[in-house]
Amino acid sequence: MVINGFGGPEVLVPAELPLPEPGADEVRIRVQAVAVARTKDVAARAGRPPFGPMITAFPHVLGTEHAGVVDAVGSAVGDLSPGTRVAVSAVLSCGKCRGCVIGHEEACETFGLIGVHRQGSYAEYVVAPAGNVHRLPDDVDAASAAAVAANGPVARAQLDAGLVGEGSTVLVIGAGGALGSMAATLAAWRGARVIGVDRLADRPDRLDGLPLAASVDGDGEQLPQLIASAAGSWGLDCVIDNLGLPAVWAAYRPAVAYLGRIIVSGAISHDALPMQLLPFYLRSQSLIGVRTGNRAQMAAVWRDVHEGFRPPRDHVRRVPFADVSNAHAQVEAGTTHGQTVLEML
Repeated sequence: MVINGFGGPEVLVPAELPLPEPGADEVRIRVQAVAVARTKDVAARAGRPPFGPMITAFPHVLGTEHAGVVDAVGSAVGDLSPGTRVAVSAVLSCGKCRGCVIGHEEACETFGLIGVHRQGSYAEYVVAPAGNVHRLPDDVDAASAAAVAANGPVARAQLDAGLVGEGSTVLVIGAGGALGSMAATLAAWRGARVIGVDRLADRPDRLDGLPLAASVDGDGEQLPQLIASAAGSWGLDCVIDNLGLPAVWAAYRPAVAYLGRIIVSGAISHDALPMQLLPFYLRSQSLIGVRTGNRAQMAAVWRDVHEGFRPPRDHVRRVPFADVSNAHAQVEAGTTHGQTVLEML
């Protein structure tokens, strides 16, 4: 599937392109499942920032994180062979700038993405750097693997930044979403007590299947009291807020504990938040932005998978690849929950 220009879901059209050839340190993947990302796919298809303006040549193949089977390897790749089941990260980094040298590839000066800065995985075959490729356990299907590849590294980066571990109390805003459901499940797997917030009035089942200690309707009355009650006497050790909604921010701020950390990876709302610095220093709190996971966190989340972590099955929504336009429309309209994944049938 390609786009020949920006527009609505209808601009996604089938096309025949040459089979991509892997370079010396690259791997060619026969794609089985592709994650549909709201920003990296849907907004980019429409030409919206941040990634749409970075697509400068057409026809262009979207598609970032994906899973499949190794089809061919470059001459310098010695640890992968055709037939290996893998998941693939989309992050491209130079390996030379200061960000890369200190192990923070997410700060790379030439940060790029498969599916944005080069042809992506809405295709039968895609080429990726060998360092982006991770082997799968036998019992992890391609759709689940694509969901972990899309959201696992950044969820792990958020939890690491929030010092989330055994006994932590974590509030996840938008817990029914693709990243939120992954972060909530991974936090619970670490032994944290997780509180999920989402809009439940129109979709009461939005948080079903998640390992939550409490669920809170983000549109409900007395939201501050509901969050405070769920948080308990100590309060929230960590808040994961990828929405940046002023009303929700005001509702949870009083419940953040001493030493509490607020972690942000994206902000759907661009409205200004009522920021007061006084509580941050009086209670030794932190506000931390996390762009994405770096290579160490990518490797770590796949170690988690090999040790038993699994994404919430009810929050991996499988869609036939031929229905990609409808999948885009539904993600754009916000009528889905969890991670939408396109499956090659």
